[in-house]
Amino acid sequence: MVTLTATAARRGGARPGRLGRRLRIGAGIGATLLFLFPVLWMVSTSLKLPRDIFTTPPRWVSSVTLDNYTSYLTQADIGPRMANTVIVAAGSGLLSLVAGAMAGYALARLPIRGAGLIGGLILASRGVPPIALAVPMFLVARRFDLIDQHITLILAYCTFLIPYVMWLMRSFFLALPRELEESAMLDGASRFGAFFRIIVPCSLPGLISTLIFSVILAWEELLFALILTNRNAATIPVAIAGMAADTEQGAMWGPLTAVGTLTVVPVVVFALFVQKWLIKGLAEGATKG
Repeated sequence: MVTLTATAARRGGARPGRLGRRLRIGAGIGATLLFLFPVLWMVSTSLKLPRDIFTTPPRWVSSVTLDNYTSYLTQADIGPRMANTVIVAAGSGLLSLVAGAMAGYALARLPIRGAGLIGGLILASRGVPPIALAVPMFLVARRFDLIDQHITLILAYCTFLIPYVMWLMRSFFLALPRELEESAMLDGASRFGAFFRIIVPCSLPGLISTLIFSVILAWEELLFALILTNRNAATIPVAIAGMAADTEQGAMWGPLTAVGTLTVVPVVVFALFVQKWLIKGLAEGATKG
């Protein structure tokens, strides 16, 4: 009798646990579908004929066409602008990672008075309106004849990426024990040697996750690219803005959604490819920070 009672109690206690787990899974699926709906609708619109985009009631896909991906996109120089986006996003992400990681290590390890305050002030610079920086950057770039150059856009992006990278990497470096570099320096390594040979490998998940976020932020930036480029270094967001304003009949939703799909797909593929390192870096940052 006692055994049967205990078994029934365990079964009764397991049911609420299973119910809660199912509710959490259902809530997760619902939230995922909610966030994916605009993306799926964009992809669906990019495959529609113009007459089917505004049908009532709306349909996901009525008659599939690839005209939005072939005719107009070839005329809009999407290929070169996609290449510009890759160059600028990768270049600014890597440059900001090097500079921001070294700055974060200095604030975490070197005996700097008020290091936390200095880091907070650097991070607060991200609160400056981008237009307040874009106009002076344009004047400087025009003075040195650097308008419509990849390097100009890369340096401009670093102004808002470096504070972000510095603050994130500082938290990773603070979580590492000081004995790691101290033992390396006792063996004859310099501060830079200990940093590159010991600290960087130990912080690799954090470096990779920070690089991923930096590349994504640079990939979608519009204001600096719109002001500092004309044609040679123009990126995909500039192309989308130009397509939205380059017609007297209103927005051409078919080509616009096609360009939007081509813009989102590389980021999704990139995130899926590096998700193992991204999740690992976020998990270690959450537990160590």
